[in-house]
Amino acid sequence: MTYDSMDWQCINTLRTLAMDAVEQARSGHPGAPMALAPVAYQLWQQELRYDPTHPIWPNRDRFVLSNGHASMLLYGLHHLSGTRRVTTQYQVEDGLAVSLEDIQKFRQLDSSTPGHPEYRWTSGIETTTGPLGQGVANSVGMALASRWLASHFNRPGFELFDFDVWALCGDGDLMEGVASEAASLAGHLKLPNLCWVYDSNHISIDGSTDLAFTEDVGRRFEAYGWRVLRVADANDLEALSQAYRTFKQDRGLPTLIIVTSHIGYGAPKKQDSASAHGEPLGEAELRGAKRNYGWPEDAKFLVPDGVRERFAQHMGERGRTLRDAWEAKFAEYKKQHPELADQLERMQRRELPQGWDAELPSYPADAKGMATRESSGKVLNAVAKHYPWLVGGSADLNPSTKTYLGFSTAMQPGEYSGRNIHFGVREHAMGSIVNGLALCKVRGYDSTFLIFSDYERPAIRLSALMELPTIHIFTHDSIGLGEDGPTHQPVEHLPSLRAIPGLVVLRPADANEVVEAWRTFLPLRHEPVALVLSRQAVPTLDRTKYAPASGVARGAYVLADCEGTPEVILIGTGSEVHQCLAAYEQLKGEGVKVRVVSMPSWELFERQDEAYREQVLPSAVHARVAVEKAATFGWERWVGLRGAVVGMRTFGASAPLKALQQKFGFTVENVVKVARETMARAKQ
Repeated sequence: MTYDSMDWQCINTLRTLAMDAVEQARSGHPGAPMALAPVAYQLWQQELRYDPTHPIWPNRDRFVLSNGHASMLLYGLHHLSGTRRVTTQYQVEDGLAVSLEDIQKFRQLDSSTPGHPEYRWTSGIETTTGPLGQGVANSVGMALASRWLASHFNRPGFELFDFDVWALCGDGDLMEGVASEAASLAGHLKLPNLCWVYDSNHISIDGSTDLAFTEDVGRRFEAYGWRVLRVADANDLEALSQAYRTFKQDRGLPTLIIVTSHIGYGAPKKQDSASAHGEPLGEAELRGAKRNYGWPEDAKFLVPDGVRERFAQHMGERGRTLRDAWEAKFAEYKKQHPELADQLERMQRRELPQGWDAELPSYPADAKGMATRESSGKVLNAVAKHYPWLVGGSADLNPSTKTYLGFSTAMQPGEYSGRNIHFGVREHAMGSIVNGLALCKVRGYDSTFLIFSDYERPAIRLSALMELPTIHIFTHDSIGLGEDGPTHQPVEHLPSLRAIPGLVVLRPADANEVVEAWRTFLPLRHEPVALVLSRQAVPTLDRTKYAPASGVARGAYVLADCEGTPEVILIGTGSEVHQCLAAYEQLKGEGVKVRVVSMPSWELFERQDEAYREQVLPSAVHARVAVEKAATFGWERWVGLRGAVVGMRTFGASAPLKALQQKFGFTVENVVKVARETMARAKQ
């Protein structure tokens, strides 16, 4: 294969666009785009199966820029490729996703070229990257999705899914623990369609990677079960092509291609690592770099004649041909396999299958009841039978979180048709991999103990930022798990999760609230959910005596009430709702006007109109008591300055549940006492 001057014209256009954009913004990272332009150009032009005129084609290859600080490289690629804009309703428009004007507004307010690539913000961006390690971890979920989609939808003569996943990463990505977790699982599963291209440039923000990162990365990945290839020079287009072709032709293992590059390659040697990596070059060095590239020194945002045409000639024509053939095949597929075709089309729009709720159970009153993790497991299995693309698992805790789909198998190396995933004790990667599944429109769920939401939090935050409808199931939700002690008893975790914008947190009180929680969050298309469940059994409430559980959909509802205006309102979540009800019965017997509000979701309640919120929590009633086995932070919003919170102000302790409840005040007697004190304070 030969490469002419136009190839280098394209590569240098990518470089200079990045340099000019960073310089104009006076902010950004020019070095990585300059060094990696040949690596990305060769991949996009020679191998990537991608149609820029239809960037949401389901069987496109996925390209992840995990080292997201090099975002201008990605914006340049999408601009020169002519990637089209896609609406929030999944309609492809004629306008460019990244125009030259957008590049000139790099890192400016409301531009489509933010400092790091943002999914749903700029069409063509496959995932939000920037927090290092997240992109490569997402790519494992994407590769897993490709294999699962193939096993579910492909039929003889109809190979609808066989896309590859490419991730460009750097030293920082591979230093992060989440990348190690994800790589370990990818190696175990022998994902044959996953390729990480590692930019080994030996530079980080502090300086040389010799300061902190001297391991043999290649041998580490070989130990994970990956195939490792090497390219000695990032500017060697033939060697890059050979490595890419080897990945595609010799399947069987995930592949790491180690490419040696130099930050700011081609710029004057006096340029130091900090300016090349994280700062604009400055006018003098900018001109010197352009001179080294044979570029007009005074030109800004120059795209020479023929560059866009070269992208259209190679990548564009290849992608359009592949997509046209796929769409023709899918048209015939719809005739022969209409049910599967309907599933695929619903998936792409994030819609639910028909009849998904056909077997949702209803539980009779039961004083003994069951743990909400138990009832949730039953609901999950009932729903999943009618929701074919609901796929997930746990971080080595299926027996405890009750999240195994009993009617299906588990994914194994080389066999990806199962709907259960054994993530192992890898909470952080688990969350990121589930995000990757969701980015390919597979509805992913994961599960672990609530205490370990700390380990998963960065991925949960990104699922909210990307508006992905991922499902995070957390069990063992309080000090109620008892003897395991404070290391395993979540205290600050509920308010911590509630602090994440866009995340819906639900903590149901009994089996029927669990059912309604699933009924409420499954239709959500752009919001992740944290479902928080108990280890210990809780009574199943008598809904002929108390309000129906359908109130869960509104976040909070009046569960038990009095005649007229209440003197005190008891607000509970999860297992503590039952203590509120017991206190209600005692106070009611004493002639006190009491209301009990079950509040499984602050976020859903906040969305209700003012009239409904006033109906549930009348502003005239100042005597309010919240009861929750979690840190009290945030409850003042609902109880007011005159209210009280029965909650945790320290960490827990190792003891049986009854002893813990007595020690920390989660008894009916204490709730009644606090209610009386609060009423007295309100009267004063």
